Amino acid sequence: MEPSQATKILEAALLAAREPMTTNDMKQMFDDEVSTDTLRKLLDQIREDWAERPVELVQLASGWRFRTRPEYLPYLERLNPEKPPKYSRAVLETLAIIAYRQPVTRGDIEDIRGVTVNSNVIKTLEDRGWIDVVGHRDTPGRPALFATTKQFLDDLGLRAVSELPPLEQIVQTLELNHEPT
Repeated sequence: MEPSQATKILEAALLAAREPMTTNDMKQMFDDEVSTDTLRKLLDQIREDWAERPVELVQLASGWRFRTRPEYLPYLERLNPEKPPKYSRAVLETLAIIAYRQPVTRGDIEDIRGVTVNSNVIKTLEDRGWIDVVGHRDTPGRPALFATTKQFLDDLGLRAVSELPPLEQIVQTLELNHEPT
C-alpha cells in the first residue's frame, strides 16, 4: 500500500473516531500490512502536516486522537455555553492525593487530608471515570487501593501520570490564586 493512501486512511479514521485509537486498532485497518514502526512514522507525518492547523494530532494514555488546539477553545465554547461541573475542594484534594501518591487507600487519603473522606467524594471520582480500585492492601481489612485511570489522563491531555506538573508548582498556583487583593 502506498504511504500516501495509508496516511489518508489514518486521517479519516482518526477524524471519525469518537475515542482515542490505539496502534492495534489502526493496524487492524491494514490487516497488519503496516508495521508498528511504519505506523509511527505515518502518525508523525500526519502530526507534522497538521502543525499549522487549528486541530492537532496528540497521543494520550489510551491512544491517538485529533483535538482542537487550546487557543481556539474559547471560541468553540461560545457555541455550547455549557458550564463544566464544579467540584468541591474535598473532591479536588482527594483527586490530587490519588494522582500524586497512587495507589492509596482511603485511610492514606484521610491521614494526608486530616479529615474523614466522605463516600460521595470517592463515588464522584469513580462516576467521572477518573479513579478506580486497582487492588487491595495486604493489611487487616484489606482496604481498597485507588489509582487514576486512563480516562483521567485523557481528560487532562496526558500520556502518563509523570506528565502531571510538579506538586510544588500546583501549590504555588493555588497560593497565587488565593492571595487577598
